[in-house]
Amino acid sequence: MFLEDIKFSLWCDFIERNFLLNDFQKLIDKKVVNGATSNPAIFKEAILNSPIYKDEIKKLINLSEKEIYEEIACKDISIAASILEPLYKQGDDGFISIEIDPRLCDDAKESIEEGKRLYKKIDKKNVMIKVPATDAGYEVVEELLCNGINVNITLIFSPEQAKLSLQAIKKAQQKIAKEIEFPQVVLSVFVSRFDRKMDEKLLEKNIKTSLTGIYNASKIYNMIESANVINTRTLFASTGVKGNTLEPAYYIKELLYPNSINTAPLKTIEAFLNSDQFLPKEPLPNSLIDEYFKVLENQGIEMDKIYAELMTQGVEAFKIAFNETIKFQKHKQK
Repeated sequence: MFLEDIKFSLWCDFIERNFLLNDFQKLIDKKVVNGATSNPAIFKEAILNSPIYKDEIKKLINLSEKEIYEEIACKDISIAASILEPLYKQGDDGFISIEIDPRLCDDAKESIEEGKRLYKKIDKKNVMIKVPATDAGYEVVEELLCNGINVNITLIFSPEQAKLSLQAIKKAQQKIAKEIEFPQVVLSVFVSRFDRKMDEKLLEKNIKTSLTGIYNASKIYNMIESANVINTRTLFASTGVKGNTLEPAYYIKELLYPNSINTAPLKTIEAFLNSDQFLPKEPLPNSLIDEYFKVLENQGIEMDKIYAELMTQGVEAFKIAFNETIKFQKHKQK
């Protein structure tokens, strides 16, 4: 199977009860995907738009809004984890992630408590707790890893975030006894949002578009690979294409790097499988990447400012999605 041949993993960026009970296993059996991810926006789409949850929500009416969300989300994650468990036991990924309440992104203590609680509640070894790469998040990552919990460090936009994430992982590694197996970690590097934000400006400056996300992700991938930190890999996230200017599988095909993971929506995965070409890629060299960002700098484009804006927007979007999902008291009573 081609994914095995190029040592590349493809995870499904989608969670919904009907999908899990009917089609998810088929994708695994066909060796299309070997893992999955979730986030507050995905759960919002599932819980508020799929009728399968309505009866369950009514049975949980005496719980708080967040408790209802957690009951439903943890059940879905548990179902996914059970389906993926054979892959996990074979050492072929088999992970599913659930994100800590994004409203806690700046509260290390509360995030650590929630991460431990969710992991214990789901009680599956192939679950990853998703932690945003914030100042507080690095402390959370270190503590969860020291407690044997797999971690997905998410919302990584900048090389600096990747550097601080790797430092947190190394600190945890130094604290854990060598005879204890170190948990698995992925660094979720967001890709397409750069191009959606920057392409119009680049077009005005006569700079080729739809490259910034690829070059930035490649730079961070090179950092992670060269760091050679145990049980740590790059996961390329936000790889769906918006609009018709790019082929649907563009970001997957451009980032077919060894030892990497790509998580993508179902339509993007389907487009990739229907593509006539999925050849492994040689990672872009740092010299070419640096040259590209030098061009942007010379054109007055401040990447540090863009990194900060994208991170702020990413966190805020997940907070909004989470709030909209838990505020379904009216929805659950229908």
